[in-house]
Amino acid sequence: MNTCTAVALLPPPRHVIALSVPGHRPEAGHVLCELGENHDADHAAMLWDEGGRPGSAVWARWSEERAELASLPWCPARDAREEACGLFAGHPPGHSWEITDPIDEAITRGLGLV
Repeated sequence: MNTCTAVALLPPPRHVIALSVPGHRPEAGHVLCELGENHDADHAAMLWDEGGRPGSAVWARWSEERAELASLPWCPARDAREEACGLFAGHPPGHSWEITDPIDEAITRGLGLV
């Protein structure tokens, strides 16, 4: 299955703005959904792994009406090679190894890396 093509422009969280250096306000940034296409839940993109809380990461989750940051545990599923899924627990169908990014594949082929 291909990746979802949803993109969102999210503002920096208020606490990040409050901690920023005067005159250097953080800018909004784009996030790309990492879930499989045609999923039936919020879009989601991992922002950072929570090193202080092993087993979880901070994800941006959004819909047409809202956006939020959420600390979510990693999906416990593993593939046949014992590689972990790179998505959060309870994600919509399609583990990370089942989701294909056609643009990444095209670039890889174009560079002769396959």
